[in-house]
Amino acid sequence: MGLTLRYIEDDKLESGCDEAGRGCLAGPVVAAAVILPNDFKNELLNDSKQLSLKKRLLLYPIIKKEALAYGIGVVSPQEIDEINILNASFLAMHRAIDQLEKRPDRLLIDGNRFNAYASVEHHCIVKGDAKFMAIAAASVLAKVFRDHLMHEQHLIYPAYHWDQNNGYPTKKHRVAIKEYGPTPLHRKTFKLLAT
Repeated sequence: MGLTLRYIEDDKLESGCDEAGRGCLAGPVVAAAVILPNDFKNELLNDSKQLSLKKRLLLYPIIKKEALAYGIGVVSPQEIDEINILNASFLAMHRAIDQLEKRPDRLLIDGNRFNAYASVEHHCIVKGDAKFMAIAAASVLAKVFRDHLMHEQHLIYPAYHWDQNNGYPTKKHRVAIKEYGPTPLHRKTFKLLAT
């Protein structure tokens, strides 16, 4: 089954929301919110995890250009340590929605939980990024934006190979943490070393 454009067929503005970087050991969690026009079509668009880097980079400017509105929210590693990763993911989504130039009537959230945003109707959709275009578009924006941040940080901390792992717990990343210790970008409440 391909992606569908709308969750409910009506005149309400729907915004898809998704996050990237929840399972990382380092760096922020980033979320995006995207409102697509009702006639939006793009054959490449899919859940960002199913897309090659090349396709994500192709889609990124198209989504930003064609969306009725989009927003990106960032929550720092320090905030993640203070409020936990689940709450940080919700906060990143709230910050992304705050950035939207149009206020959505309905939020489509990727996943099974969400903290309500003001009085806006929301629907949690498991694997929503593989079902709805607005969520898939948000997943692409969040992933590309976050990867770019981590590649910039790689120039400051090259030993951790963030240009390859984007902060995820790869063997090379864990070896570097063991050898050099954590950086200010590491999430101190996460299990940084494999036991």
